Amino acid sequence: MYEDFKVTDRWTGEPLHCTWRGTIVAIATRHADATDIRFDVSGKPVWIALPNVAWVEQKRRTGKVITDYLAAQIAGRYLKQAIESGYDNGREMYTMTLDEVLDLAQAVVKEAGGTAALPSLPVIREDEEPEKSLDLALPGEPPIAGIGPRVSMIP
Repeated sequence: MYEDFKVTDRWTGEPLHCTWRGTIVAIATRHADATDIRFDVSGKPVWIALPNVAWVEQKRRTGKVITDYLAAQIAGRYLKQAIESGYDNGREMYTMTLDEVLDLAQAVVKEAGGTAALPSLPVIREDEEPEKSLDLALPGEPPIAGIGPRVSMIP
């Protein structure tokens, strides 16, 4: 669905390839009460920030939770709509409102036919090794050309 999609930029007519790359709780990285979803848009990083209160409000209103898979789909659908509408083209970060998250959560689940039908993450391509796609190598694994081993941050 929205973890790996193509879209045409409204202003330039350029075809763009958008791929989910990761989900990070922004409290630790930028001291924001949000969860940041990263996409590569034709090789450029774009972040979609979802307010963390959306997880609480979704549970309160519906009794259901926003999973990691659903959060990525919500952000992807938002990104696709932003590109198609020409909304501030070229930004590196977009911030969603609570209502946008809840509305898109409902729309994505309806479109998928249920949360069990949401695609799993990470995006794995049969023609690409996961280590190369994620640009990491685990300690003790054989070397991979062009990818260095993961370095421990603990001295």
